[in-house]
Amino acid sequence: MLKFKSVLASAVTISAALVLAACGKSSDQASSSRAKTLNLSTTAPLDTIDISKSTGYGQTGNVFESFYRLGENGKPTAGLAKSGTVSKDGRTWTFKLRNAKWSNGDLITAQDFVYSWRRSLNPKTASPYAYLFSGVKNADEIIANKKKTSSLGISAPNKDTVVVKLNRPIAYFKVLMAYPLFGPQNEKVVKKYGKKYATKAQYQVYSGPFKIKGWNGTNDTWSFVKNNNYWDKKVVRLNKINYQVVKSNNTGYQMYQQGKLDLTPLSSEQVKNLKSNKDFTSYPYSLVRFLMYNFKSKNPTNNKALNNRNIRLALSLSIDRDIVTNKVLGNGSTLPTGFVANDLASDPKTGVDFAKQQKVKNTVDYNPTLAKKYWKKGMQEIGAKKLTFDLLSSNDESDSDQLTQYLQSQWTKELKGLKVNVTNVPDKSTTSRAQNGDFDIYLSHWGGDFNDPMTFMQIPMTGTSYNYGKWSNSSYDSLVRSAQNRDANNTSKRWQDLVNAAKIVNRDQAITPIYQQTTAYLQNKRVKGIIHNTAGTQWNYKYASVDNK
Repeated sequence: MLKFKSVLASAVTISAALVLAACGKSSDQASSSRAKTLNLSTTAPLDTIDISKSTGYGQTGNVFESFYRLGENGKPTAGLAKSGTVSKDGRTWTFKLRNAKWSNGDLITAQDFVYSWRRSLNPKTASPYAYLFSGVKNADEIIANKKKTSSLGISAPNKDTVVVKLNRPIAYFKVLMAYPLFGPQNEKVVKKYGKKYATKAQYQVYSGPFKIKGWNGTNDTWSFVKNNNYWDKKVVRLNKINYQVVKSNNTGYQMYQQGKLDLTPLSSEQVKNLKSNKDFTSYPYSLVRFLMYNFKSKNPTNNKALNNRNIRLALSLSIDRDIVTNKVLGNGSTLPTGFVANDLASDPKTGVDFAKQQKVKNTVDYNPTLAKKYWKKGMQEIGAKKLTFDLLSSNDESDSDQLTQYLQSQWTKELKGLKVNVTNVPDKSTTSRAQNGDFDIYLSHWGGDFNDPMTFMQIPMTGTSYNYGKWSNSSYDSLVRSAQNRDANNTSKRWQDLVNAAKIVNRDQAITPIYQQTTAYLQNKRVKGIIHNTAGTQWNYKYASVDNK
């Protein structure tokens, strides 16, 4: 996505039994109720329930729905559209809506989609995901405040038909349409509540399997309850999902041991001790932790250094990623081949993972001998004997201290004359500094929004808002634009454009990947039917239940 994501770690607990026992219900009734209630924990509070302003839909994909929703393996499944067709040139999509209602009983209409898209693209809304509309007719011009939102390429010829006009074919458009961002919004409700809209659970209406109760905008507890107006309510087995914030893995583990949690994320140390536990499991995610370099550094010497390919290669080749994943982290995270995540998308002709095709030899391997060679050459080229880099990271990320300490130690050990100062500050400060170019090297990350390489490949494009390091390469830009335009309707050519473009970034080490995230958990076997995806809306509880045996 374009706003960097904090991945929500979920955990589940079954607490209804005590309440039911107190009420004097039979054991059969209590057992049935337990199977319909989950208590989930997250590592962070829910920040917003306004789909236009959200920075992620890991949870709220369960209360909002678009034309489709993500099912197993990131595949789009039935959503609010009963059908979707595309023209031969790939530039016009027509969606027919099913008979669906909002949680307040209002009919969901085609105009709700038109209103929602226009609202998200309105510059006054400042949607962090506005860029995802790029490719829809006039979207870029609206974002740039050059055209009115009414010119956007979406229309509602009648109450159950939505027509979308694109500037170019978008190969991943159907998957994109499963993202809650592209779902409807109820204009009547938005206007009714005005500034209060979506600031509390009761100031919102919901289109998904659940609706929210008890969220007031700042609290650490809230609930999802079954939406009885949901079009597919018959398959929803849960009546309620309770959420609470649990920030400590140790606290989560203790609650699991006490039978209060059925799913709890593990720290690196816990993973080492619990790998053989029968409840041990892991969920991969298309999130890559990487280094961004400041190609416009205000420090003249550092500007020369960071613009030198040999120095960047030396920094990358000095990192022992096996040590990082197995010892520094030890949580099951995997080695990257480049800046695009593994297992995100496969070649449409051969089925080979994009990550394998993007790989460039001697760029992300651990090779201290070659690293020293590149370092010496780079230092000679810039005429320097010593360098001091500021490494910026967010202390809101659980692995920042471990990673920055490792990088600081490893680089100064392997690369003669290098000193590294670490700046670990809260996420808001980190983002502000990154946006202002106030860093030398930025320890950042990116999580995929949809199952296509383009979700990562938009980051290094010249001029994009999240290209904090200001790297620019005309060949890279040209290849990505070809994939988006000239070759958009030719799957083989488009794919090769993207592979060639990724190789430019990887060969240049414009972005240096460190690892791809996998989160380890203890999960009680009673929890069934959770769908977890590696990109986009990660957690789908539509079919979830708890086995009461």
